[in-house]
Amino acid sequence: MDYTKDFTVSKEDYEEPRCPLKMNINQSVVPIPVGRVLAKLDEYFSRNDYASAEKTLDYWHEEAKIGSDIRGELTILNEKVGLYRKTGQKEQCFSAINMCLELSKDEAFENTVTKGTTFLNCATGFCAFGQYENALQLYRRAAKIYENYLDADDERLGGLYNNTAICLMNLQKYDESRSLFLKALEIMEKKPNGEGEMAITYCNLADLESAEKGIYESEKTINGYLEKAEELLNAHGLPRDGNYAFICEKCAGTFGYYGFFAVEKELLKRAEEIYERT
Repeated sequence: MDYTKDFTVSKEDYEEPRCPLKMNINQSVVPIPVGRVLAKLDEYFSRNDYASAEKTLDYWHEEAKIGSDIRGELTILNEKVGLYRKTGQKEQCFSAINMCLELSKDEAFENTVTKGTTFLNCATGFCAFGQYENALQLYRRAAKIYENYLDADDERLGGLYNNTAICLMNLQKYDESRSLFLKALEIMEKKPNGEGEMAITYCNLADLESAEKGIYESEKTINGYLEKAEELLNAHGLPRDGNYAFICEKCAGTFGYYGFFAVEKELLKRAEEIYERT
């Protein structure tokens, strides 16, 4: 990604949506440029510019509805769920989840990976705000689709297993949680530059040990997991991009919680330097 270019919001990213009264009611579907929109969102997220991301999503959501582009609309709604989850906007997140689930009932999405991804994103939104039972139901539905249509080593399955395991941990279903964390690790260790996601999973395993057995009783195991996570984050050749910055921030809090303050400080410094560059 070229981080030297101007990432300011331009008119083409969100001008006034077309007035539906000016459009032919018999028009065919007018698809939105999903690839361009997602690329723009990646740019905003790489520098934590959530305000611009939200404004862009609002514009293209309206465009998708006006153009009767249900596939584009579902993509935008999925992105909205993620944005509201990251920014802690609970009511907006739940509203977007409801719209996602309703739209996903359309026959166009039946037995598709897209529907599975929608269940996954909505489940993660519920989980972020403590709705663990609702989240688990959707994670189970996502798994049925993913495991049927994706290869067993697909990294999307790794992400699903990791997120489901977090939900199970919060529901005190520790054995099943641990099993899924290990399955996620098995998938991600085979992927190029998978070290960052593996580091997150090892941090999650540390939390699992703490939740199940207590910090002091499992101190040795927790330390081992965190040392492995630190090693992975220092892996040679791992791209130091926006995603890496996000991973560093995500892991930093875990290191700090368990007393690894120097590691926490270093990871936050790395994330800040990346954001400043972009």
